[in-house]
Order: sequence, then C-alpha cells, then structure tokens
Amino acid sequence: MFNLNSLRNIGIPIYLFIYLIFPHSAITQTTKVDLRRNIENAFNSRNFKFFNQSFGNDESLKITKQFSNILKEFPDSKWKIKKLKSNNPNEEMYEIKVLGKKLVQGEIYILESKFNYSFSLVNEKINQGTIQKLFTIIRSDDNKIDIKFRIPDKVLTGTKYDIDIILNKPLEEVIIAGGIKAHQVESFLEQEIDLEPLVSGGIFKMTRAPSKPGIQIWSGIIAHPKGIITFTKSIEIVEKI
Repeated sequence: MFNLNSLRNIGIPIYLFIYLIFPHSAITQTTKVDLRRNIENAFNSRNFKFFNQSFGNDESLKITKQFSNILKEFPDSKWKIKKLKSNNPNEEMYEIKVLGKKLVQGEIYILESKFNYSFSLVNEKINQGTIQKLFTIIRSDDNKIDIKFRIPDKVLTGTKYDIDIILNKPLEEVIIAGGIKAHQVESFLEQEIDLEPLVSGGIFKMTRAPSKPGIQIWSGIIAHPKGIITFTKSIEIVEKI
C-alpha cells in the first residue's frame, strides 16, 4: 500500500497544485498595464502583497498558504503565463506553466505542471476561474524513462474511456511497480495508491466518467530502477463536446 501522505515526507508533493488551482480563486488586476504580466511577476517575485491586495480576506489567506506550501517544496519554482485566444468573447484564457527542481536525499526531482485558466473580468477582477487540461508530473529519473501518457482532457458524462501510461522500453527481468487512482479534490490526502507490478509494460485502465458534469482527477506513480515518476491529470466531464 502506497500512502499519498508519505509523498510529502520524501519531497514529492503531487497534491500541492490541486490545492492551488481548484478552489476557483479570483485574482485581481491591480493595474491596467498588463494583467498577465502582473500575475506572472507576482508568482515569480514571491509578491505576497499582491495576493493580499488582490484577493478577498478568505481567498487571500487561502492562496497565500497554498503558494507558501509550493515554495516550501520547490523554492526555485518559476511561473510562465501566456495569453490564449478564447472562443468566448466575454472570457479570458491563460496557459500557465510551473517548473521547479528539488534535491531530496541525493536525488533531483523535477516538477513540470501545465494547465489552462479561463476567467471573466468583473470590475477589473477575475471571476469564475476555471482550470482545464491540468497535467502535473514530478520525476527523479532525469528523463531517462521512456514514458507516454494517454489520458484525455475531456470526456462525455457516463461514457467509457481509456487511461494508458505506456513504458516504451519495459525491463524484462526487473520489476517495475505502479498504480493509479481517481479521487475528489477535498479527499485527496485521505486516499492511497496500491503499487502493483506492471507486467504489461505500463498502466492500462478502462473506466467510466461520472454521470454529472465536473472535474475528475487521476493521480499515479511509477517506481522504476531509474527513478520515480508521479503524475496528476484532470479530466473535464461534460454533457456535450
């Protein structure tokens, strides 16, 4: 049994980005110069004053705590934000990337997280923020493991879909272990992932989407002789595509 709570103790906090981006937080535009640049600069300069000024009291405390947790685990994390074109004229959309590196017990763990963030502006404040296409991976293998993730970004309610994590060059005589599990954001830390031998050269799972629209989260881990890979992927559950 592999307990997700233990990941924090060994420096693999795959849950941190769930905390940061899923409470549908609002970020305000403190100046009219460049909203995208203001947000990017605030993260990269560790400008907590920006968050205090830009969020309501409850949200300010929440985002400050969550951002502090990420900096504790990945002090050198860098944020890159790019404006995307939205199909909705009343909506703004950004592509956000987070990169980080950390040394743990002689092993270097590399963080890469990417997601789209869409929102509307009301009185110069961001409202109705929505996260899409989240994919976070933390790995200690220096990209030596040839791995491919085939997990959809969006599926219809109630439909079956496949999740494939493929090791292109599986080892024949060495056991590779792994596991994957779906969860809800609010119960993430209470869940565990069972590690099992990956005799088929990866994780191959067919599952069914929930019957109601929303967000489904999948998290997993691959334990390989060359290192450890953890991942978190969000899937948007919709009534029509």
